[in-house]
Amino acid sequence: MGVRLKTQVLAPGGPVWVIVLVKDFGSAKQRLGPALSPLARMALARRNAERAVRASGVARRLVVAGSSHVVAMAERLGAPALLEPRQQGQNVAARRGITYALNAGAGAVLVLSSDLPLVTKKSVREVLDVAGGMAAPVVVAVPAAGRGGTNALYLRPPDAIALHFGADSLGRFRAEAARRGVTFRVYHSEAMALDLDEPPDLARLTPLRRAV
Repeated sequence: MGVRLKTQVLAPGGPVWVIVLVKDFGSAKQRLGPALSPLARMALARRNAERAVRASGVARRLVVAGSSHVVAMAERLGAPALLEPRQQGQNVAARRGITYALNAGAGAVLVLSSDLPLVTKKSVREVLDVAGGMAAPVVVAVPAAGRGGTNALYLRPPDAIALHFGADSLGRFRAEAARRGVTFRVYHSEAMALDLDEPPDLARLTPLRRAV
C-alpha cells in the first residue's frame, strides 16, 4: 500500500526514504528477559516501533515488517509496509527495504532502528539535513551509545555500501566506506543513541527521557 505525503525530502536522483525495521513483536527484546515478562517485552517493542514509525513521517517512509501484526500497526499509523516472508536478521530486512525504495526511485535512504525510545521527528530531520548537505556518495551513521552499534544509517545513493548491522557495525561501515571511496561521517544524536537491548538500558531511560 502507499500513502500520499504532505512533504517530500529530496536528494539528487530522487526522494529520500526512511526505512524502519520492525521485528515481530513476539520475538523482539529477548535479551530483556531477565528484567521484563514476555507481555511487557511485547508491549515495549510495540511502543518503540510506533514511536519510530511516527518519527519517520518527515519523508517518504517504509516499514519492513517481521509479521502481519507489524503490518497492521504500520497501516494504522498511515505508513506503507513490506511484509518479510520470514525474519532473517537486520541486514536482510534492511536490504529488502532498500531494494524496494530503489525500485521506487529513491535517491537516498535512512535505515532506522525501531528500538529507540527517544527518537523524534526532529531528530530524524536533523540527520537528513546534515546528510543532505554533503556530496554523494556519502554515508552518515548514527551510533548506539557504548556498544559500537549503529541505530540509523543514511546512504546516498541507497546502495553506496554493503550492510553490516550487528556487532561493531559502526567500525565495519566505516571500513566499508573507505574501501569504496565513499565519504563517511558519524553523527551523534542524543535522541537516537539509546536502544533498549539489555536490562541496564532500562535504568538509563528515565533520566535521559527528561534530558532529551
